[in-house]
Amino acid sequence: MYGTERKKALIIKILNILKDYSDEEHPLTQQRILKLLEEVYDTTCDRRSVGANIADLIEMGYDIVSAGSNKGYFLASREFESAEIRMLIDSVLFSRNVTKKQAKDLIAKLKKLGNRYFDAKVSHISGLSEKQYASNRQIIYNLDLLNEAIEQKKKVSFVYNRYGTDLKLHPRKEEPFVMNPYHIVACNGRYYLIGNVDKYDNVAHYRIDRMTEVALLSEAVKPMKQVRGLENGLDLPKHMAEHIYMFNGESVSVSFKISPELLDDVVDWFGRDITLTSRENGELTVYVKCNERAFFYWALQYGEYVEAVSPASLRESLITASERLYRKYHSKG
Repeated sequence: MYGTERKKALIIKILNILKDYSDEEHPLTQQRILKLLEEVYDTTCDRRSVGANIADLIEMGYDIVSAGSNKGYFLASREFESAEIRMLIDSVLFSRNVTKKQAKDLIAKLKKLGNRYFDAKVSHISGLSEKQYASNRQIIYNLDLLNEAIEQKKKVSFVYNRYGTDLKLHPRKEEPFVMNPYHIVACNGRYYLIGNVDKYDNVAHYRIDRMTEVALLSEAVKPMKQVRGLENGLDLPKHMAEHIYMFNGESVSVSFKISPELLDDVVDWFGRDITLTSRENGELTVYVKCNERAFFYWALQYGEYVEAVSPASLRESLITASERLYRKYHSKG
């Protein structure tokens, strides 16, 4: 019995050594594996046992490759390739949803998915400054609780905050919001809860990093079909394209003129579900469905390169804003 248990342990140890110490550039000979077994696990065996266990692992489906005569073996494929781990680390580095400590801890865990040579490949990468990271340390807890509420189809309550002049979060109002949660999305580096504030009938978006005192309520959520805009369910790609800045409010039909050089940016923001017409002077007219307030800020961002055509209310808002900007930068003193 002891021999059987010892053999089971040996095959796991050899697999772990191949995971941690081998790749295409660092194959391991049987002699090197024997030495690592002794150094890492204080375990001894003979070369025949190493070869037999590697053959068993290959038979079990592990992608262990021989590097050639007397060059050894390496684990050719893993659950996550180095490039995939790097992408996951980058997503943490540029996330605004975690604190700096949480980001550091998550990256340390992700690095363990690679072998010991992976760390050197990512030693040069770094995040942005401390200013980038979230100040609300409850975000991970909030995400778990909100996910649970969505799964159980229960309402939630939370205090919604804004920054004061002391650069700390303060409640927008005394009483908590009660919300019917339907979906969580990531947009512009932030997590948002898509749902419906209980006393209204429209769709609302709230930043999760601005929430505190999140609580799961016992009351069932309002059915989506009772929420204006969600009568047929939530079409998430369409919803995100229409709410590029996650502002609340209705989507409207918007048309605007651009030069062809700006088309890449338009597709980046609004996707390819847009309509284009060409004008004689080479300009393009673009037709999209978008939240009017969101488009207002998008048009200001691109300034002279965009001209809103319709709706008239949007065009008038941009004219008024442009006049105010002109006066601000041309006023004396």
